[in-house]
Amino acid sequence: MTAPEVHSSTKAKRATPPSKAGRPKAHPKQPKLSVTPAELPKVEAAARNTKQNRILALLNERNGATIPEMMQATDWQQHSVRGFLAGTVKKKLGLALTSSKSDGELRRYRLETRRGR
Repeated sequence: MTAPEVHSSTKAKRATPPSKAGRPKAHPKQPKLSVTPAELPKVEAAARNTKQNRILALLNERNGATIPEMMQATDWQQHSVRGFLAGTVKKKLGLALTSSKSDGELRRYRLETRRGR
């Protein structure tokens, strides 16, 4: 019998470091869109129609909104809407969120308008 072969556990080293020319850029530039000035308001309005803005618009209404209304507007689940209200609306944005409940109705949430300043 022969002696068992001993394998080296070192990794193979590259002869030369890779060049920067071969690597893709971390943040490639976006191509410029050709939008005419007449189309600009439509493009901006579409960009602002986010789920967050939909909920904020519902909360700014006079009667506010219920959680099922916000769920329908965003296709989020109930826990996601509640998390958005607590984490984003109250903590991150620092908005005054109030809620009210009448007998036999669902709880309605709305943004309190700030007076002064």
